[in-house]
Amino acid sequence: MVKEAGRKVIASNRKARHDYFIEDTVEAGIALMGTEVKSLRMGRASLVDGYATFYGGELWLEGVHIPEYVQGTWTNHTPRRRRKLLLHRDQLTKLDAATRASGRTIVPLSLYFKDGRAKVEIGIATGKKAYDKRHALRERQDQREMDRALHSRGR
Repeated sequence: MVKEAGRKVIASNRKARHDYFIEDTVEAGIALMGTEVKSLRMGRASLVDGYATFYGGELWLEGVHIPEYVQGTWTNHTPRRRRKLLLHRDQLTKLDAATRASGRTIVPLSLYFKDGRAKVEIGIATGKKAYDKRHALRERQDQREMDRALHSRGR
């Protein structure tokens, strides 16, 4: 019997969607220490500088900041340590093949608890150029103006 049901988002990487074109997403488990889990349950994490790389056939999450647990003692974790991602072998080979193409990387998009277990959503991403970012901002602004005009017209 699961104590927690559903999905509780801890952190999301909104900057990743602005800086990259996200081609595909995958949900992965993450190997954590006890103090990291307690810190995450307090809702503290940052995915802004995070990325994933392959070492020895395994996928590792780097640059993700999980602050030290306040009530932790000498058993506390290092805030920016490398953390292993838990995926099936076929998912690992798919991600490895996708990142071998030039200009692609794996970035974390969100960190959450799903039925009491820590999960991270990662995405295969290609970097945007400055004009792509400006174009996306312009589209979003135009959509907002159009929604405002339609909303005010209906009154």
